[in-house]
Amino acid sequence: MKRNLYNEDHEAFRGTVATFLDREVIPHVEAWEEDHLVDRSMWKKAAEAGVIGLTIPEEFGGAGVDDFRFEMVRAEEIARRGVGGTTSGWGVSDGIVPGYLLAFGTQAQKEKYLPGLASGDSIGAIAMTEPNAGSDLQGITTKAVRDGDDWVINGAKTFITNGYHCDFVIVVARTNPDAKPSQGTSLFIVDDGTPGFERGRKLKKLGMDAQDTSELSFSDVRVPADALLGELDQGFIHLMVNLPTERMLIGSGTLAGARAALAWTGEYVFTRPAFGQTIGDFQNTRFELAELETRVDALEAFVDRCALALNAGELSPVDAAKAKYLGSDLEIEVINRCLQLFGGYGYMLEYPITRAFKDSRVQAIFGGSNEVMKELVGRDIAKRYRRK
Repeated sequence: MKRNLYNEDHEAFRGTVATFLDREVIPHVEAWEEDHLVDRSMWKKAAEAGVIGLTIPEEFGGAGVDDFRFEMVRAEEIARRGVGGTTSGWGVSDGIVPGYLLAFGTQAQKEKYLPGLASGDSIGAIAMTEPNAGSDLQGITTKAVRDGDDWVINGAKTFITNGYHCDFVIVVARTNPDAKPSQGTSLFIVDDGTPGFERGRKLKKLGMDAQDTSELSFSDVRVPADALLGELDQGFIHLMVNLPTERMLIGSGTLAGARAALAWTGEYVFTRPAFGQTIGDFQNTRFELAELETRVDALEAFVDRCALALNAGELSPVDAAKAKYLGSDLEIEVINRCLQLFGGYGYMLEYPITRAFKDSRVQAIFGGSNEVMKELVGRDIAKRYRRK
């Protein structure tokens, strides 16, 4: 079925992304995975090529593009090459962080941070997750206490994407311990080099080896009053505002990953000989591919609708949650079943299906676990049907 989601501008951008990835990313993937860190120069080159900085307004050095479909095009080209773990930091620094600054930042904050993000000279992170508070953001214990004209932050964060590289981090902290977490949480911008702000080791993970992921600690970190991002005690509400976009970044990425896995598998099974024919000639293989492709087609139809709704400002948090959990669950299943069709080669890292098997597993966990996504959808269903 012909897909009518993209126009000529999107396809032109696709060519730009493809060229950049082939030239500046693929030759370095193995080295970056061994180091558990992408070289900072990649960010600068990506900005110069026009691959990142899309959503940042032109006045701050970005392209000023307000169209989520460009994010989807980029995700598709990344997935085709199996380098999602290498470029995943873009989703935070180029996708999530600018969204918070544009929605809630002061003019001074925008002028300070957005140009660096647009040019690739600066890398941003957001610190939500804590050792004892993952998907349940209301369980965070990091505190920010007012001291004169400053705020003093104490606490610890973990699993922070770009945590090792970041030049600044948006920190979620409790500012009113007597209020409900949803009404007593605020966001603060903490710059690299601020006394008391330290980053731990680069965490070794199951997959996404090149993505720098770190623990962060805040010990009497003193920041000025103008480090507050958005309104005091409204941090939890601010987080909710951007969740549809954040979860669509994951949902659309999982669609791209599932589609790429099917393409790799199709190319492999119809060339790999076995018992006098190809693996693809066996009915079981064709049935497997038929089922998976049909389900991916259905996911694509839903994600495309969500993307258009997001562009129109109409995508609900519930529908974004559906896209996130439906897509990540299906991507994991598709890659797992496709890997089986590769046989022993599916266990070899020289094949992209193997790297995808490692990298995809986290999709059902980060951005809010899929169990939380289902709870959000379930609550919405109960609200609609419960008897008054």
